[in-house]
Amino acid sequence: MRLAGKAALVTGGTRGLGWAIAQRLAQEGASVLVCGRREEDALRAAQELAAFGRVEGIGCDVGDPEQAEAAVQACVERFGALHILVNNAGINRDRFLARMREEDWAAVLQTNLTGAYFMARAAVKPMLKAKWGRIVQISSVVALVGTAGQANYAAAKAGLIGFTRSLARELASRGITVNAVAPGYIDSEMTRAIPEKERLALQSQIPLGRVGQPEEVAAAVAFLVSDEAAYITGHTLTVDGGLSMY
Repeated sequence: MRLAGKAALVTGGTRGLGWAIAQRLAQEGASVLVCGRREEDALRAAQELAAFGRVEGIGCDVGDPEQAEAAVQACVERFGALHILVNNAGINRDRFLARMREEDWAAVLQTNLTGAYFMARAAVKPMLKAKWGRIVQISSVVALVGTAGQANYAAAKAGLIGFTRSLARELASRGITVNAVAPGYIDSEMTRAIPEKERLALQSQIPLGRVGQPEEVAAAVAFLVSDEAAYITGHTLTVDGGLSMY
């Protein structure tokens, strides 16, 4: 229960990595507000995650600054504070650059990068007041090694790493750490949809020889937001089975 008494907000928390992160933080004692683009999905997720601790849900399109502000305010009103922000919300619109439409580029950057900016800008206010805070951005190994057909996604996720480092420098003196986690190929609806031949080829590139589990990413996040990681800021922690070593 190393997060007892802490209030956390997890964007994109209705499934996949976000779900696993929200579950782990709740199990560690934090009160968790799960954000999802569709409010009904957020409320459903919160109801199911309530078995692990205090979890509530709210609808929020992180790409909308007003909704981002409202989500942070809701966390403060419901839990009395906001200590932890996990910027996990993300989308993909994969397409080779020659065929990529402007709206595909803009949509991915708006949610995956600008959305993190909107959420962090809003969350910093109560953190500064508390003189304590943890921000974790969920980047991707794609930001480090690149992937054909994901120029927009890679650009957004790489942008998160630069954003993380700059924000870490701004907030270090105020007791707020800012770090990123870069997952590799993680077992999810997205990776399970990849044809088996391609999936096996991807897996063969991973030194540990397997895809990761959402719970392994959640464990990394739980560490970074704990007091045990108080001397770590501006860091990008890869959880990728060694893939980015190449």
